[in-house]
Amino acid sequence: MLKYDDVVTFDHLQDAYRIIKKNTKHRKKLFRFEMFYFSNLFSIEMVLRMRTYNHGKYNLFLIHEPKYRLIMSEGLSDKIVNHLVSKYVLQPIIFPMLISSNVATRKEKGSRSAIDYFKYYVNFLKKKGDYVYVLKCDISKYFYNIDHDILLSMVRKFPIDNDLYSLLCNIVSSTDDIHINSIISKLVDQEKLNVLDNSLKEELERIPMYHKGKGLPIGNMSSQIFALLYLNGLDHFIKEDLGIKQYIRYMDDFLLFSNDKEYLKVCWQKIENYLQKELKLQLNRKTQIRNLKDGINFLGYRYVLKNRRLFIFPTSRNRSKILRKLRKLQKQSSDKYEATKVSYKGYFMISNLHYYERFLEKLEIKE
Repeated sequence: MLKYDDVVTFDHLQDAYRIIKKNTKHRKKLFRFEMFYFSNLFSIEMVLRMRTYNHGKYNLFLIHEPKYRLIMSEGLSDKIVNHLVSKYVLQPIIFPMLISSNVATRKEKGSRSAIDYFKYYVNFLKKKGDYVYVLKCDISKYFYNIDHDILLSMVRKFPIDNDLYSLLCNIVSSTDDIHINSIISKLVDQEKLNVLDNSLKEELERIPMYHKGKGLPIGNMSSQIFALLYLNGLDHFIKEDLGIKQYIRYMDDFLLFSNDKEYLKVCWQKIENYLQKELKLQLNRKTQIRNLKDGINFLGYRYVLKNRRLFIFPTSRNRSKILRKLRKLQKQSSDKYEATKVSYKGYFMISNLHYYERFLEKLEIKE
């Protein structure tokens, strides 16, 4: 059994801070923390060891890339605690429980792994039939609707002591702060004053609120890991009970592959029933069954099976977004333009027919 005092150590807190420092762009915040580095870390350790830690308030803000999203940023002390429990409690316990085709967040997984699975499954199924069908599922407002009681019943089964369980409960329930929804409302109202497009105003109005006992903070490392765990039972249900071996999940987006369209319709209904009964979730309107010859979008790419050959292209939305960004940088800074262009190379080279070079030529972006 994993014990609280074995996790909460000064060395582990330093390790958590080093991870944050490596990935944080807000250098002023780090500088202020490091002015009294040991004192700050000792203070966090003392609060944790006295079992008096309580998660602080979030800094909330909206971003618009390509649609409006809410981001919840923790204070540095809370972020250190979050990384501490993520690395030394959640990852060691949860990651071994997950199926291999659950590809988000984990090391040596990610979108590239999802693409590799996609290719492998299509190549396997096109040998068995003329058509390959994909049931693409998307859960409605996933992070906002994760039920605390259900999640914590999963956590309760972990081999951890009561103090670690209480710490995880504190983090999970941090969205119950009554001030969060009032801040979200204020942010939305302020942003509405800055936009003239009615479609953007409607988009802002669709930003969800938190309900007591539901939802995970958007942006926390622990939230990403908990989100992998919450649907783990569904993963096994699909692969073992429904018998779908060709299956990929990236957070709340998941694909089922089959030569049998009618059976995918049956799976759709059974998945909806499972989500509602076991997890208090539901699929959204984006859920659909597609013949792969007609194409499907997934993780920023469009996949089309044409003449029994799989073609992969960047989605039109991503192409437009990248084009706007590159043209803007072209006018502002040649160095940033070149660096950004190179950073997109891996994204484009996943596509067929050297799409990176063809894209630059087509858009008249000169080398």
